[in-house]
Amino acid sequence: MSATTSRALELLALLQTHRHWPSSDLIQRLGVTARTLRRDIDRLRTLGYRVTATRGSIGGYQLEAGQELPPLSLTEEEAVAMAIGLRAYATEGIADGEVTALTALAKLEHLLPAELRRRVNALSAHVQPLRRDTPQVSAELLGQLALVCRDRDRIRFHYEARDGCQTDRLVEPHSLVSSSRHWFLVAWDVTRADWRTFRVDRMTRFFDTRVRFDARDLPAEDAAEFIQVAVSQLAEPRLLADVVMAIPLEQMRARFGPWSDGAEAVDDGHTRWPLGGGSFEELISALAWVEQGVEYRIEGNDEFAEFVREAATRMLRAV
Repeated sequence: MSATTSRALELLALLQTHRHWPSSDLIQRLGVTARTLRRDIDRLRTLGYRVTATRGSIGGYQLEAGQELPPLSLTEEEAVAMAIGLRAYATEGIADGEVTALTALAKLEHLLPAELRRRVNALSAHVQPLRRDTPQVSAELLGQLALVCRDRDRIRFHYEARDGCQTDRLVEPHSLVSSSRHWFLVAWDVTRADWRTFRVDRMTRFFDTRVRFDARDLPAEDAAEFIQVAVSQLAEPRLLADVVMAIPLEQMRARFGPWSDGAEAVDDGHTRWPLGGGSFEELISALAWVEQGVEYRIEGNDEFAEFVREAATRMLRAV
């Protein structure tokens, strides 16, 4: 493969990862001059790729959708990863997902070299999808949501909550997460001025406003953790207890992140943290979050306190 062709394919791969690339960034990434970049853009256009240019201080290029699906350039690792992803796609509660995934996998396999085809065939033969009863979501809607998360576009949609309440929402999308047999959108709710999670299968009348927004810091390590906290709070805990820690509330929130929800200050140096769960084992596992050196006591559930006392005695005997 010539250097020119290789460089054009590298440029195409970059254009496919972002909605808009400033010219200066592409020049730096590719190690070329502005003139060479323009020539490579023209080569892609002759191959059927619709690459538009913008001028000015923030001028650059972006790859737009065309009337036909142009060829894709994949590395060997990307091809195998795509095959694995297609198998997973068939199990994720997407409408017609299994049929679509298998037909796409067949087309991909047809184009692969022999060695990669054997690897993909092994996946097809030995990886069995877990069938589960999951609410169906639209693959088109998931694709649209992924794009607005990437491009930071505000969106509007109609939403039906778990209790049947229906509202129209204006949000700034952050991430899509598959969890607990559902697809969730993590987003900043503009009207409520707070972070929210939305089940994708309960969303209708999606509309991309094309209004860009500045990225916000999610109050969690990542979107998956944020969803985990939100889902855990939906379940009604059967057992409750309080942990009073010798640590100021703000310091506790900084350490515990989204898991500090519900915590309140007892005084300037102590914080009350409510625990909830389906078993004493679940409650006691939360105590591991309390950092070494921070003193605490258990309140509000004498039976749980006795359970912790017995567990601590067994652990001491074990060591």
